[in-house]
This record gives sequence, structure tokens and C-alpha cells, in this order.
Amino acid sequence: MREVEFPSAAYFSGYTQGNARSGETLEDARQRLLREAQGLLIESIRVTVRSRTESQTVSTRTNRSERIDAVFATKVETDTEVEIAGMNFDTPFVDPQTNVIHAFAWVNRVELSAYHIANMQMNITQAEGLLQTARDLEQNGEKIQARRQCEAAAQLIIKVRQSQDLLTAIDSSISAEGLQLARTEALQNQLLQTYARLAQAMIMHIESVENNFSRSTTLLTNRLRALLVEKDFSFADNTAQADFLLKIEANTRQHGVEHGLTVCYADVVINLFDVRRNRSVFQDEFSQKGISTTSEAAGRRALEDAAPTIISKISQWIE
Repeated sequence: MREVEFPSAAYFSGYTQGNARSGETLEDARQRLLREAQGLLIESIRVTVRSRTESQTVSTRTNRSERIDAVFATKVETDTEVEIAGMNFDTPFVDPQTNVIHAFAWVNRVELSAYHIANMQMNITQAEGLLQTARDLEQNGEKIQARRQCEAAAQLIIKVRQSQDLLTAIDSSISAEGLQLARTEALQNQLLQTYARLAQAMIMHIESVENNFSRSTTLLTNRLRALLVEKDFSFADNTAQADFLLKIEANTRQHGVEHGLTVCYADVVINLFDVRRNRSVFQDEFSQKGISTTSEAAGRRALEDAAPTIISKISQWIE
């Protein structure tokens, strides 16, 4: 009867039945079985998406293409989260003769498709706006802010891919135009190109005065540069060529002895400037502990270990 009223060609559905458990009220049992029916509905959509995805992947590989169709690029995300709009359900029915509870939930494929088409188009439009803002910020030298706009756009593109996967599962005849594939591909290419430019463009200038027991050194700066290189930073010889200026003052002092080893501290003052904005964005002071066999070695350890601490403190401004 349900297949006649809710044919699978037009609906996704979930049905379950059962009895109230020991100590469970009739209403609690109804709600439990209704949740199970809704879960089965969602799982039926996931299975359909997964089946379509795997079928297309196999077909694409058979054709020896180097690239799986973009519609199916986010299979994992789609499998783990399916958003259902317009889900309906009957009040769970209790058979008076057997006390068996019947629960049924359904969603119309056309309504579900219309929701995800509208949602997909909205996310594409918003992502396009974010990327335009990112390009404007990039031209004005606001590279950190531009990167954040790109990150927000990337999250929206993931949602677009999820909608495209779902739409393809709901309607196998939907066209590339209906899925906005060309527009999405162009958007993703713009995102990657903008990311690449921003990654190459981050430049730091460091001004540092370091002393290890009155002896001038560059131990902290050297370690700091190595860590910044890992974050795709390059370095300028002067402030005018840089995105950021980092000023550092560091001096070591002896603290005492622990377990026969010398304990020293490096007292560090840092000041991070955003050169394009012409203002200081972060300032701090801290002391870094170092332990070794001699004062000089302990001071050296403290200065070198201060570098990752600095990175941690300024990361929200430079990433």
C-alpha cells in the first residue's frame, strides 16, 4: 500500500515497526520508532548517493581519465551528512489488536531537489562574493584578511559539491547546467589561484636584538626564520618590502640549579606590526626556560625554544 501511495521513483521513505520496551511508555516508544523511521529515510538517501558516486567513479576510471568528475569529488562529506528538507511523517500508528507500533517517514524527491538547487545556487553566489572581496583585499595589501575570505569561500564550495552529489542521486537525468558545474569549476579555479598568490606573497621582516649573557647572537632569529619558512613566508631586508615587521628583544639570565644542571631564562619582548595597515597588531612579553650543563648552553636552549612560543602567539595574525 505504501509503495502505491509513495512510489520510490517519487519519494524517499523510511518505515519501521515494533513494540514498546519494558518500562517504556507508549509515547516514548512512538517517538523512538519515529526517529528510527526518519533515520532509515536518511540512510536510503545516503545509499543512493553512495551508489551513484561509486558507479560514476568506476565508470570514470574505466575510461582512464586522470580526474574523477567534479560532481563526485566530495563523496565522504556527502556520505556522512545529508540535509533533509521537507521531511514528513505520520503520527506512529498503534495496531489495537497486536499493540505493534508502525512508523513511517517520507520526503518528495522533487521538493528535496528544489531545496538543494536553491541552496546550491545561494552558496555559489555567496562564494563568488567572498572571492571578489578577497581579490579586492589582496590588491590593497590586506593578505591575511584576503586569505580568511578564501577560507570561507572554500567551505561554501564544499557545500555546493555536497548538493551536487545529492542532486545527481535524486535525479540521474539532471544536466551539467542544472548542477552549475561550469560555474563551480570556474569558482574553484579562482579560489586555487588566489590561494596560490597569497601563499607566495607573505613577507616578513625581522628586527631583533638578542643577547646570551651580554654576548650578541641570532639564535632566536635563526630558529624563528626556519619555522616561518614552513608557513610559506619569505623575508625582506627592509620594512618597505614586507607585509609584517616583527621586533624582538631577548636577553638571558641565570636562574639557579636543578638536579645538577644550570637553569636559565630568556626574557623576550615581541611586537608585531602590520606594515600595510601601519599599526601594531600584537605585543607581548614572556620568559622561556632553558636547562643545560652550562649557563651559556642553557641560555642558548632558552633562546631557541622561545621561537615556537613566538609563532604560537602571533599565529592568529599571520595565518
